[in-house]
Amino acid sequence: MTPEEFRRAGHAVVDWIADYWATLPERPVTSAAPPGTVVAALPDGPPERGEPVEAVLADLDTLVTPHLTHWQHPGFFGYFPANTSGPSVLGDLVSSGLGVQGMLWATGPACTELETAMLDWLADLLDLPKRFRSAGAGGGVIQDSASSATLVATLVAVHRASGGRWREGGVDRRYRAYTSTQGHSSIEKAARIAGLGADGVRVVEVDPETLAMSPAALRAAVEADRADGVVPTIVVATVGTTSTTAVDPLPEIGAICAEYGIFLHVDAAYAGAATVCPELRSGHAGLEYADSYCFDPHKWLLTGFDCDAFWVADRGELIEALTVLPEYLRNAATESGAVIDYRDWQVPLGRRFRALKLWFVLRWYGVEGLRAHIRSGVALAARFADRVRADDRFELAAPHPYSLVCFRLRADDAVNAELLARVNASGRVHLTHTRVAGRHTLRLAVGSPHTTKAHVDEAWTLLSAAADTLLPH
Repeated sequence: MTPEEFRRAGHAVVDWIADYWATLPERPVTSAAPPGTVVAALPDGPPERGEPVEAVLADLDTLVTPHLTHWQHPGFFGYFPANTSGPSVLGDLVSSGLGVQGMLWATGPACTELETAMLDWLADLLDLPKRFRSAGAGGGVIQDSASSATLVATLVAVHRASGGRWREGGVDRRYRAYTSTQGHSSIEKAARIAGLGADGVRVVEVDPETLAMSPAALRAAVEADRADGVVPTIVVATVGTTSTTAVDPLPEIGAICAEYGIFLHVDAAYAGAATVCPELRSGHAGLEYADSYCFDPHKWLLTGFDCDAFWVADRGELIEALTVLPEYLRNAATESGAVIDYRDWQVPLGRRFRALKLWFVLRWYGVEGLRAHIRSGVALAARFADRVRADDRFELAAPHPYSLVCFRLRADDAVNAELLARVNASGRVHLTHTRVAGRHTLRLAVGSPHTTKAHVDEAWTLLSAAADTLLPH
């Protein structure tokens, strides 16, 4: 593909994406096709001769988009948002065009330095503790996801708890991670990968009202493990749990970690984005205790997947835990000690120029634009919660500090499951579910920049109408 051919094809692709976004409200949010539909429609192998981009775009229209779950749809209220935006897509396009491999400062100086600056910008924007800035002992890096951030934090915590012995001889004692019953499944996966074993995670009970980790239960678990010869290694506290957006009490948890010398990682994958707004920072109280912190701009901050912002208070122990330097990567800049090599801050060696899309987003929207986006989502969720609260057939199942509302019919689980199925079958909206206090509960998460009051009201209308058919009169 020559530059001129690329120019022509690129215009066609950008036009196609713009048309896709423009027509999203007209599409069903999810596909009703059975498994195997796309595979059955594809040829058995690649074409013998190359095809024009127009043929590929035509197949996107017939084979791909009709069989997607459209995460950017204004009626997509499932899971958590996974936003993208025009600036983010353009930043990714530039990154792909440059084709930089940013494993070392030497392999892409601007790739490394822009990333360092963007993580400092974000730290200022979220008003994170000064210890996470690159000017001091800490600093930030872009991981692919909060799951990877948790894994890296766990590896650093084991390195610290073992006095570095795990690098040479593996896990030599019983080490343990702690999280609440509402903690993300990636915490267990990280413990398993780190070699802590099947019982490497101690699940801590939560307050039944707030669904946040109980400090008293955490202390009891830590003391019991110490008495049994287990080394308390890392606590993963959550600001905005996946199920209900519960906020663990960091001041109390942090004090316990400081008392016993336990690494504290704070997972704010979803809710961290909200803290661009000063009025939504209450969950950060106690963050000064944290050894590491992460959130996902790719969830609620208009930056396409994958982009997790991860900070550590001490980059030295992170690098010490993860660095491996073969001869073929040695270079003068690295040897000088004056540069950051982000290969030492993650599990893989290679890395893309992900800071570009973040740079594009921050510059296009500015602080005011990002805050407006977050505040819109919070206001729309509050609007929906008011509808739930005003209808005696429904009840709120948990607090809603951000843009997720957990609710249910005052009926049994089967009725609530059927309510969810009927509403999603409309093709106009898509919600997901969880369990709160053991009960089937519906989740409505607002986050798409395309979602307006009309879309939230449509979701309520569909839910109310379905409830009419499900409940006895």
